[in-house]
Amino acid sequence: MAPQRFHEQFDQIQRSMPDVPLAMGPDDSAEFFYEKGVVLARDGEEARLVEDTVRTHFSQATGLTADRVRRASPETNRTGITRIQVGDPGHGDRSGDRAVAHALRALREHEGRAGRRLVSRNHVVSIAVNACPGDEPVPAPLTQGTNPAPAGTAYDAGTAVGVLVVDTGLMHDYRLEPLLAHTDGDAQVQETDDQGVLRQYVGHGTFIAGLVAAVAPNTDITVKGTLNDAGAILESDFGHKLFDAVDEHGWPDIISLSAGTSNGRTDGLLGVDAFMRELREQGTLLVAAAGNNASATPFWPAAYADLPEYAGSVLSVGALRGDGEFGACFSNHGAWVKAYAPGERLTGALTGFTAPVPYVYQHSTYDACRFGFTYACTCQYPRHTGLLSEGQESTGAKADQVMFEGYAHWSGTSFATPVAAGMVAAHMTAHKERDPRAARRQLLESNTEYAEVRGAHVPALRPPTWSPVPVLRLAPPA
Repeated sequence: MAPQRFHEQFDQIQRSMPDVPLAMGPDDSAEFFYEKGVVLARDGEEARLVEDTVRTHFSQATGLTADRVRRASPETNRTGITRIQVGDPGHGDRSGDRAVAHALRALREHEGRAGRRLVSRNHVVSIAVNACPGDEPVPAPLTQGTNPAPAGTAYDAGTAVGVLVVDTGLMHDYRLEPLLAHTDGDAQVQETDDQGVLRQYVGHGTFIAGLVAAVAPNTDITVKGTLNDAGAILESDFGHKLFDAVDEHGWPDIISLSAGTSNGRTDGLLGVDAFMRELREQGTLLVAAAGNNASATPFWPAAYADLPEYAGSVLSVGALRGDGEFGACFSNHGAWVKAYAPGERLTGALTGFTAPVPYVYQHSTYDACRFGFTYACTCQYPRHTGLLSEGQESTGAKADQVMFEGYAHWSGTSFATPVAAGMVAAHMTAHKERDPRAARRQLLESNTEYAEVRGAHVPALRPPTWSPVPVLRLAPPA
């Protein structure tokens, strides 16, 4: 991953969370972001153990002070997680946090005896994963329609599958798009900046809802604006927001989630542990994006699909490139990714049709897809120069300004996820199956489509109404 691009995105997320100092981790490796000066622990006895152990460790360590070790949230929470302050959040720079690193180290012996994790960083959960999106939306002609095209299935309120999209909110005029006739939810917060430029990830939730509706018209879709802050939220807050969503709308058949984070571990996220355990008991199917890091490192919550106790309740989804035959260059991969769906240059609804929306492209410097790929990866092509949508300094060249009139092309595992969620919902309708987890199992067992991802043959979920797009081959290096 290009360091410049990583730092640009870090700045964007930090601006969206001005009161939460963030650091990169671990050791400036561009793997994830986390909150400085704070760790997470389970409520009750474990939180007390973490607090006491860290305080003792800091009182004996050179250059650390135990004075700041204290609870930073109520002792009991719906998520079962307590924030514990361990250091000065304003100390140090973005490259890491010594107090957090030592707090994690202090619990190693206890974790070894317990056989499980007792303490965690408070990670940033993001649409942009390690802060690098696959690409940004490109205007698409209305006359060409969507891709996937709308399926012919009729809507029936009595049998419609409930889908909760946890993402950014809905554009103000989304109801003008016929595909979204059975969609409701939160409004997108502040669509444009003072210059009329679309803010980062605006339209993301609307686009995803449109993909679900195209693949599975017999759905009732609710979009939550959980990720309106530049597509990001702290892990501790994310757990609360997930519970808030199901408290407000009830447990749906399917949750489509196009966000997450790596954390350097193979046992999940502490901040969403209580939600995942309740989800497992409710019968809801979580369909989650595998992430855009071009990495095999587990990405959460998607990687819960690889844990035996959650395997039936989570479907992790990677992205296929435009032709549907191979994995997209940006897509995460590995045995923990259970299926792949089209995720490159899909076409869907970005906004309604009342007026064109100007947009100034960001300059892309993301290079993670250079690992031997010989096609024009969407995270590199087309490249644009000029004003950055993240609000960074201009390159000096004239900004590439374009107009959206309703549809856009967009790429990422963000969009493979609702395609897969739609295919599960469509299977439920076609087979009169009310259990989304049974539909997940049946769909994968009956699927005969495969693709190749980094030399491995993987299940490919290709909707009947999806059309491949040409793949641009790159000239061999001179």
